Amino acid sequence: MKIAILGFGTVGKGVYEIVKKANMQTQNLSVSHILIRKNKIRTMPEMTDDMSEILTDKDVDVVVEVMGGIEPAHEYILAALNHGKNVITANKAVVAIYLKEFTEAAERNHVKFYFEASVGGGIPWIQGLEKALRIDNVNSISGIFNGTSNFILDQMSKKGQPFVEVLKEAQKLGYAEADPSADIDGYDIANKLCISADIAYDIDIKNHQKLPIFGIRNITCEDVKYFQKRGLAVKLIGRSHQKDNKFDYVVEPALFLDQTLEANTPDNYNLISLNGETIGKLDFFGQGAGMLPTANAIVQDILDVKERKSHLKRDFDKRMEYCPDLTKGDYLLRTKVNVSELFKNYQVSKEGSYLVVHQIPVGMMHKLMKLVLQEDKAAFMVSLPDQEVA
Repeated sequence: MKIAILGFGTVGKGVYEIVKKANMQTQNLSVSHILIRKNKIRTMPEMTDDMSEILTDKDVDVVVEVMGGIEPAHEYILAALNHGKNVITANKAVVAIYLKEFTEAAERNHVKFYFEASVGGGIPWIQGLEKALRIDNVNSISGIFNGTSNFILDQMSKKGQPFVEVLKEAQKLGYAEADPSADIDGYDIANKLCISADIAYDIDIKNHQKLPIFGIRNITCEDVKYFQKRGLAVKLIGRSHQKDNKFDYVVEPALFLDQTLEANTPDNYNLISLNGETIGKLDFFGQGAGMLPTANAIVQDILDVKERKSHLKRDFDKRMEYCPDLTKGDYLLRTKVNVSELFKNYQVSKEGSYLVVHQIPVGMMHKLMKLVLQEDKAAFMVSLPDQEVA
């Protein structure tokens, strides 16, 4: 089976390395093309800057897209599918927007579109979710989807270092990009949660980045120390629930009791959970990113194509209503401005330097927090344990 790799960054090199090592399962795999940017020097015989060379090569069975971003990844994936190539990707940003379109194109052309590595890196989360869905309705998804933010919060907790210092360390170690916005502002998690919810509920979420998202940019050492005194750990999480014909979706900092799995997820690890009607709570833990864990997931998908293993069929056409008030909870809010008028419809109490907003719908809390941030750009909020579905 011949493979073309689009992009030769960290993950692309990882795929090449695994395929080249060749064991009993991968010995019949080979990389025939590596797409590089125009005018970049070719340092390997497989390299090309001409996408049409890959599309017209009848011997190419699988195209692996690891370029990242939306375009030209979207264009190249569609072109490969329409040329009868199976496509594997780790690109959560493009999958979150175009999952339905890619799935339909693959079906139309009698090929496969697989994307295990787009959520959870080396964790078999997508296939685990699909397996649960063969029997159960999955009524909730939650977890730590982003290793960079988890590393930052874990190091702040262990070492008491300021956010900015730990972020620099994460960048030095390669966990965070030069522009870390996607990780620390929650948009990376939003993409992964969107993909997960689309599969779980068989829907096609539109404009998911307009839904409630709040990151960790404003967290301080004092916040972390205060939470620790209360026996709580803070994590940046993604959550979604469904009930009847409604679903919700949120990315936000959340507090967990010290003895929970979430509180004890260290460094750059991920912990993603689902809840099914018969299986109950099912947790998936492991390396959520990195060259070889992510490449491993890609090669697993390639082997599924080679062995003609079908994944769960989804049409992504179920009609469900996004309901920002589906879940209620308690929040801690730190701000220097007077917010009594903003939160007049909710019970608010004082706790040290924080306000506790009691039993407020999650969507409303995020809506009001945007107004708080207009007056106080350093304000911070975090959800307390035990949110409830209304």
